[in-house]
Amino acid sequence: MSETMHDTMCLVGGCTQPVYAPAGTRALCKEHFLDFVKWRKKKGGLALFRKYSAMTMQERDPLVDEWAKTVLVHPR
Repeated sequence: MSETMHDTMCLVGGCTQPVYAPAGTRALCKEHFLDFVKWRKKKGGLALFRKYSAMTMQERDPLVDEWAKTVLVHPR
């Protein structure tokens, strides 16, 4: 079964927070979603925001995967 943005867990391994927003075909909790938005802004500024908004969910997956490699999960 493939993952979808309707999953009940954040795509970041080890994170147990509830889903907040889609990230490609998967989903993120609020904390990781905000972190992803900040990362996109640092990585490509306004140009990346425009490009990302025009992408399909499947086209967004590689960008989300690139970001996910930078994430550290902190114990709560």
